[in-house]
Amino acid sequence: MKNSITKQIESGYADLRRSEKQAADYILEHLEQVADEPIDRLARAAGVSQPTILRMLKSLGYKGYKDFRYQLVAELAKSGERTENDGQPQLMYGYTLDKKDGLEEIPVNITMTTERMLEETLKNFSGKIYKRVIEALKNARLIDIYGVENSEVTAVDLLTKLLYLGLPCRHFTDCYLQQIAAGRLTDQDVAVGISYSGESKDTVDAMKAAKRSGACTVAITNFKDSTIARYADILICTSQDQHFYGNAIFSRSTQIQIVDMIYMGLISSDYEHYVEQLNKCEKVVRNKAYDGRTRR
Repeated sequence: MKNSITKQIESGYADLRRSEKQAADYILEHLEQVADEPIDRLARAAGVSQPTILRMLKSLGYKGYKDFRYQLVAELAKSGERTENDGQPQLMYGYTLDKKDGLEEIPVNITMTTERMLEETLKNFSGKIYKRVIEALKNARLIDIYGVENSEVTAVDLLTKLLYLGLPCRHFTDCYLQQIAAGRLTDQDVAVGISYSGESKDTVDAMKAAKRSGACTVAITNFKDSTIARYADILICTSQDQHFYGNAIFSRSTQIQIVDMIYMGLISSDYEHYVEQLNKCEKVVRNKAYDGRTRR
């Protein structure tokens, strides 16, 4: 279970400057040591200046270094983390399946790797980008969603959630139809392309066509330097790390995380309106579920 200090740093990480991220990375990796270090020693250890440390902490909501250390010490004491290492090996970031791994080890390794990827996604997804995505989708005349193979699972999930909220959207499983649809968009529309690698040709081509049509383009990918990023007005990156079997397993976890963030953000942006839309959907599909009184 992560402590509140770690959560606060990770939630504001994406909006930090490069040097501030360097300081934040050091703090996240050395929480117990930082609790005992004066600011000058921390700055030297992190390879940044003292003003950089202070700017970073204020960006994260702390009044200053004294306030940060006070909260850190209190949090570590409360969680019991200020203890000696118990000698247990730490799971490495990036799960690679080894033929020597025991069957019983796989569930925990998969879970820990997925958890780490989700944390990295939070760090890469800035609040500014999040707000831009929500506003773009809310105000779109039409939302097109593109994705193939593994990413199509995410595309359908996004389509379903947007339909629940009454937003005008569509997704074609046929790649040719995706490109045809993209070519008919306008500057009032939004195109969302989903590709873990950012190199899926069909998805990239559809995004390219949407960009040429003047639509606002949103790309959800794992790599910021991928081809799909060239055609994105709004770029959402996930963990940035490559994993063995990643495109088949771990990509879905981070992509679905983004979809859920978007879904909840839209509801929060106009709560009364979207709750009304959800109630309408509930009435439509009510007869598709057993009421609990039905018996075989």
